[in-house]
Amino acid sequence: MKLRLLGIGVLALLLGACGLQSKRSGGNSGVEVIQPGGSAPAGEIVNETTPYWFVELEGAPTAEGGSLSAIRAEQKAFWDAAAQAGIKLRPRQAFSSLFNGFSVELQDGNVAALSALPGVVGVYPLLTDVIPEVSLVSDPDLATAVTQTGADVAQNELGLRGEGIKVGVIDTGVDIDHPDLAGRIVTGYDFVGDAYNAADPAKSTPAPDDNPDDCNGHGTHVAGIVGANGAVKGVAPAVSFGAYRVFGCEGSSSADVILAAMERAYADGMDIINMSLGAAFQWPEYPTAKAADRLVRKGMVVVASAGNNGANGLYSLGAPGLGREVIGVASFDNVGIALNFFTLPDGFKVGYTAATGAPAAPTSGSLPIAATGTPATANDACSPLPAGSLSGKAALIRRGTCSFYVKALNAQNAGAAAVILYNNLPGRISPTVAGDPPITIPVVAVSDAEGLEIANRLASGPVSLTWQSGVASFPNATGNLISSFSSYGLTPDLGMKPDVGAPGGFIRSTYPLEKGGYATISGTSMSAPHVAGAAALLIQGRSMIYGAPRASQVRTFLQNTAVPKNWSGNPGLGFLDHSFRQGAGMIDIVSAITAPARVEPSKLAVGESKYGPRTFNLTIRNQGNRDITYDITHVPALAAGGSTFSPSIFHAPANVSFSHDWITVPRRGTTGIQVHIDANAGLPNNSQYGGYVVLTPRGGGLTLRVPYAGFKGDVTSIPVLTPTSAGFPWVAKRVNFTPPTQPAPLTDWSKLPGDGGTFTLQGNDQPWILLHLDHFARKLQVEIIDVKTGKPVHPTKNKALDLDYVARNSTAGGFLAFPWDGTRIIKKQYFNEVTETRAVPDGQYVLKIKVLKALGYETVDAHWETWTSPVITIDRP
Repeated sequence: MKLRLLGIGVLALLLGACGLQSKRSGGNSGVEVIQPGGSAPAGEIVNETTPYWFVELEGAPTAEGGSLSAIRAEQKAFWDAAAQAGIKLRPRQAFSSLFNGFSVELQDGNVAALSALPGVVGVYPLLTDVIPEVSLVSDPDLATAVTQTGADVAQNELGLRGEGIKVGVIDTGVDIDHPDLAGRIVTGYDFVGDAYNAADPAKSTPAPDDNPDDCNGHGTHVAGIVGANGAVKGVAPAVSFGAYRVFGCEGSSSADVILAAMERAYADGMDIINMSLGAAFQWPEYPTAKAADRLVRKGMVVVASAGNNGANGLYSLGAPGLGREVIGVASFDNVGIALNFFTLPDGFKVGYTAATGAPAAPTSGSLPIAATGTPATANDACSPLPAGSLSGKAALIRRGTCSFYVKALNAQNAGAAAVILYNNLPGRISPTVAGDPPITIPVVAVSDAEGLEIANRLASGPVSLTWQSGVASFPNATGNLISSFSSYGLTPDLGMKPDVGAPGGFIRSTYPLEKGGYATISGTSMSAPHVAGAAALLIQGRSMIYGAPRASQVRTFLQNTAVPKNWSGNPGLGFLDHSFRQGAGMIDIVSAITAPARVEPSKLAVGESKYGPRTFNLTIRNQGNRDITYDITHVPALAAGGSTFSPSIFHAPANVSFSHDWITVPRRGTTGIQVHIDANAGLPNNSQYGGYVVLTPRGGGLTLRVPYAGFKGDVTSIPVLTPTSAGFPWVAKRVNFTPPTQPAPLTDWSKLPGDGGTFTLQGNDQPWILLHLDHFARKLQVEIIDVKTGKPVHPTKNKALDLDYVARNSTAGGFLAFPWDGTRIIKKQYFNEVTETRAVPDGQYVLKIKVLKALGYETVDAHWETWTSPVITIDRP
């Protein structure tokens, strides 16, 4: 049995007894290219196949009514069938409450046989999540970030602190001794141990204990944003915590460990779960996303990062953040940053971030500054500099053309005592200069404006710097704009994601005491806990005013009252940033708590424009004690299209109209309107577009918004099996043998020539399929065709490989690798389903790769892409 993708239904229109006025239509305007994209970068050729897989079984988990005894019987039947089929599996974890199935190590790579076992409804790659790098500072202050969301007003004027709310933090653990958090960690568990690192085969076996203490820092930082109360004050400073440790001291964690922590948090009765982590480039069917959806349906608010893959282009969201019921959170930059700094001779303060991979800057002493170029130099310090030219000086170098490491190394080789990197774009950067040979001098980064100030002073005469101790506060030019790293939607099935945004760029919060107590980190990891804390205040506040909201309504109130921000690429143009990147916009906690009305659904997934205009029914429910009259308008956001990996940006307003210009919603009553949305006819096909339906109350009050996003064209026109620089797809021979727990590099295979090749199927002499997916595949199948007959060697419903919901490769050069062991899989139905694996006879065959496009129909030939291999000759000794 395979999972079925459900379409988007039209919601029922509810009309109240109130004044509804005449229709107004909006018209298409022209399309303007705001920022041209590029062609897809070649990308590093990396094997993205994993030996670890989730296996999902047919029965419902206990959270959705499944019987534990039935689940155990079904799981035993799976292992019996796997043993009978001779599949080489090693069990990792078993699940029953939020997911019925296992995580396993597939030791022979034969995922085809695994997916064909009776009772298996899906197999999914077991992905890892890496802990972000951090930039350490010493001064504790969250003051500027909490003002962006209104958390300070909710605390100080509404008196809300989150008392009685339990927030589970699934992360690196929490420093249980930190004075800003101590005494409020009421439960938790360490699932992995200090040494664990999912990316290192020697350390990938968890060694859990009962103490969720944090030796990394990320989880303590996240918890502090949610609810620290001390030198740092978080969003909800009186919540209690469940600390669920899924990372070791460094490295990465695995999705099955994260799923185990989700089941534990469910059993512990958390009210809210924060997951500042995720597996990028996934479908909403990914196990952690599905489990998170089940948690919401059971009454728990789930908040998760949207992902830090903005550089990877469109459709780059992570699971569980793209779960259909989850609150997926984008990141905005903080408006103020507390930074280490140096001073110029007149006392002018220059704030800096320290580069990763270089020694820390001193806290005293002076250096003369020398520029290696000008503010117009595009390739500043990209070529070797004269020996001794920077002896004893701090080199001022502009960003651009080559890596930060190359610039720093060239300055170091020229005798520099330090390097000051300055941005060539508005705002600040957090560079990395790790390399071989290592950088042995301090490297710091300053903003474009500060770099220009120093360069202009140097043009008039000598300038020196003096290193200072402590930190100072500096305005951030990119404050309240979407962070450069924040991931783009939409989901593969064109779901509207992310949901909301919050401060995530340059956030300073609690950190383990042994690491200084406080730190600055950037990422959607930091924006998610702002929303988790906001959810705690919202539940507390609305319970006092209107009655406790359901878990699913928390997202509604946050989205309705969020405020979209201007495009980060050039905010002065006045265009709103993509709704499929910022969601509903920056959360406004006070408005979400006090809003008398809500609009449902709180977001609109328009889908493909090939079906023409879409009509949606919005329902406005007024919980207040007075009638409210809203004017209904539309504000477009920017569109994006072209290359998935390097999209162009367009101003292409959609055609949006309403059944009524204005509506009156009676007190304690309900009213409905219709919204009609169609893509701009001039927008290039295969582009995403979006905007906001705006409900503005007459006479003052809270404005409500509903974000929407859609796709111009037909998703099935997006190429999936796109040729790469390596010329995939391949059929190949394995020539080197990397350990099975490590992804093999491309050099481990030799591509089969066009006229084919011969395989004995002895030992490792078997054919492999190597392929690149430029976009998501609803199905990935491989058929075995007998060259002599031209027909498949297996029944129609059974394939050599049959996978559902396959993610796109993360880069333009990534690939997947699957072996064929010379067998065919046959499923038979007697009293119970039986799977048999039979060897094909010696002879000549071709492998036919078939990809069903996202949203494609199996019965429509045009929705499939195919590729047929060279002839494979099977000749056993």
